[in-house]
Amino acid sequence: MTTGTLLLVPNTLDLGAETVDLQEVLPLGVLRRAAALTHWAAEDARSARALLKRIGAVVPLARPLQEIAIVELPRPRKGSREAVPAAEWQALLAPALAGHDLGLVSEAGLPAVADPGSALVAAAHRAGVPVQPLTGPSSLMLALAASGLEGQHFAFVGYLPQDAGARATRIRELEGVSRRLGQTQLLIETPYRNAAMLAALTATLAPATRLAVSCGLTLGAGWNRSGPVAEWRTKPQQMPERLPAVFSFLAG
Repeated sequence: MTTGTLLLVPNTLDLGAETVDLQEVLPLGVLRRAAALTHWAAEDARSARALLKRIGAVVPLARPLQEIAIVELPRPRKGSREAVPAAEWQALLAPALAGHDLGLVSEAGLPAVADPGSALVAAAHRAGVPVQPLTGPSSLMLALAASGLEGQHFAFVGYLPQDAGARATRIRELEGVSRRLGQTQLLIETPYRNAAMLAALTATLAPATRLAVSCGLTLGAGWNRSGPVAEWRTKPQQMPERLPAVFSFLAG
């Protein structure tokens, strides 16, 4: 039996904050591939159905939405730090092992990048299931391109600690790494904590360190700003609570 392919299907970057025209963000070829899929794996089935409904308005779905199988990615046991057993990820690949193409979709942007879907991709490789990423927006790459910072040597560090003291310590550590290696540091935060993150960065980083923020990428209300921390301090920037943002900095 021929094995199906795990298709990494990109999502928009709006996170429900603003509805965008899919054809302005995702190539028509990607929408057609997605519309043909009848088996999906997703972080949240409800948001995956919402995306499929939007896709169906552009390209007819292969089956009625209620007949499309969507299985949610497994989560660690509540209160446990143990990883999800490999067998649970393997079970999600059943459609592909039975010969059906399987779509993997994230809540925003490219699946498996800063996303739990990476474990499913790893399971696919172990099981011999082909993996094919489809073209779409990546907030990290778009933000890096718009920052004007070092684009050949960079690191994505994810989320920082929520505790103010621990967060400041981590920022200083990352600034030291950036200064020593000449490496751009990229990080993200939950939208409603964007203002607190920007305040922490401008208060902790050295005045000469270059700080960039990309907010609401691909959205009509989106913007990009980059400059020395000293400039951010004299010209504060208001951060919206609903738009996702990417923060990056490069020590001077």
